[in-house]
Amino acid sequence: MHLSFSTCPNDTFIFHAMLHGKVDTEGLTFDVRLADVEELNRAAFAGEAEATKLSYAAYAHVADKYSILDAGSALGRGNGPLLVAKKPQKLTEETRVAIPGKYTTAAFLLRMAFPQVSRLSEKLFSDIPQEILQGNADAGVLIHESRFTYRQQGLHLLADLGQEWEQRSGLPIPLGCICIGKSVDSGQQQAFGRTLRRSVDYALQNPYESRTFVRRYARELSDEVIDKHIAMFVNCYTQSLGGEGRKAVATLLALAHGGQVAPEFV
Repeated sequence: MHLSFSTCPNDTFIFHAMLHGKVDTEGLTFDVRLADVEELNRAAFAGEAEATKLSYAAYAHVADKYSILDAGSALGRGNGPLLVAKKPQKLTEETRVAIPGKYTTAAFLLRMAFPQVSRLSEKLFSDIPQEILQGNADAGVLIHESRFTYRQQGLHLLADLGQEWEQRSGLPIPLGCICIGKSVDSGQQQAFGRTLRRSVDYALQNPYESRTFVRRYARELSDEVIDKHIAMFVNCYTQSLGGEGRKAVATLLALAHGGQVAPEFV
């Protein structure tokens, strides 16, 4: 099976066990690609992976091709994207904001919270702090490891975009999911979903076994940052979306796409 996921610690953490013979894969083997989440979003639009990480805000563009797996999501409370700048400021139509990709959930949450902002530039998520510091952007939206290190770089928080979402919706923030192609045999879809759940459970029960694999791809190599990242983004919703998680996903898609897209789950 062609499997794509991001280089971020939460993804490498949850996939480690199934890729390294730690859990039963029910006979499935994997051809793996690791990439930035926006690159994965665009690859999914082209149908390049049978199973892939995907931003929830991007899901609507491939809802006819992919279904969302119950396990594997980055979804929770207090873990949303952060809008930062070199100094406190109000956002206007002229504010230049760097975003980690047009189709990311982070970009959607920015547009929802600050609809007046229109001068957006797409950058690799790990480059955004430097884009601000070098004056190429007035502000930027941070995700992944960067949200833990921006203060050490001299940047200031303008808004917690996840907090804005939680206050409006009362629901956890659906950031990213693992999807599987509808063209994949239904038996394999179910087997992959079970395998992923076992891999997530194993990771949580054996949190340090994956450290070498996680560090190989992490943008920040500090064990403290890696541990904070995993603790923030791997939780009960990663094991299973549950009713509240599915409601959060449906709510985000309804807001982002005018109620025209209903998520399908495996």
